[in-house]
Amino acid sequence: MTESIKQGAKKANRVGKSAASSPLLAGLARVGLVAYGIVHVLLAWVALNMAWSSAAQSGDQSGALATLADDPLGRVLLWIIAGGLFALVLWQLSEAIWGFRGEDGTKRLRHRLTAGFKGVVYGGLAVSSINAATGSNSSDAAQQQQGTSGVLSLPFGQFLVVVAGLVMIGVGIGHVVKGLDQKFLKHINKGMTSGVRSAVKKVGVVGYIADGVSLALVGAILGYAAITFDAAKSTGLDGALRLIVTAPFGRILLTLVALGFLAYGLFAFARAKYEDL
Repeated sequence: MTESIKQGAKKANRVGKSAASSPLLAGLARVGLVAYGIVHVLLAWVALNMAWSSAAQSGDQSGALATLADDPLGRVLLWIIAGGLFALVLWQLSEAIWGFRGEDGTKRLRHRLTAGFKGVVYGGLAVSSINAATGSNSSDAAQQQQGTSGVLSLPFGQFLVVVAGLVMIGVGIGHVVKGLDQKFLKHINKGMTSGVRSAVKKVGVVGYIADGVSLALVGAILGYAAITFDAAKSTGLDGALRLIVTAPFGRILLTLVALGFLAYGLFAFARAKYEDL
């Protein structure tokens, strides 16, 4: 009887997952994960350049994507990245609306809110890709300053920006925890040999921790800008990376973060191939 109940629960979870993920959405998600991986590889390159070049360029997502815009083939790649990221947006929105039906109410709500937040992040990156491809790109830091300034001018704007910063810190801490407890592996076992699984585990751990640290730093900077009512201090990922490089042993630390971005990019490629979507 107990075994039958367990089997029924597993079947319910599968049904809940399949209700949110059609073959089309699963295919879009895989394309999007490849694009997301490319963005992180670019971020790794820019972070390394910031750490060791005397004329380092912007370290934010827009700056990373803009490195491709000077080459015609790079512009084509930017449009492909944008399309892939929009595919991720569709996937995350479907998860936010219909996903996680096999879970209890509180857990389902938390996962749906997280999916919605990820959809917003992917959408922002997609817009940055299009801006870079069309030559109308401005830095993520400048965009965040403008956006923060606009929100701060609203009633309860300071509270909203603080909440946004806390959410980013929470998501960042969640990524670090996810990297440490390695629960991300339970969704990507399909077709992996033991050697591949070991490699995916390593890049996943390093990547989640690095990505989590960067998100938490951005959230902290955003919250500090709200508390001090100074939108100019809201400098996005660019400011977070520059904060790292100015710390003691900053170049070494930023190099480690860059390697973490690279690991997260490789992990995104592995998710695209092996994750059960």
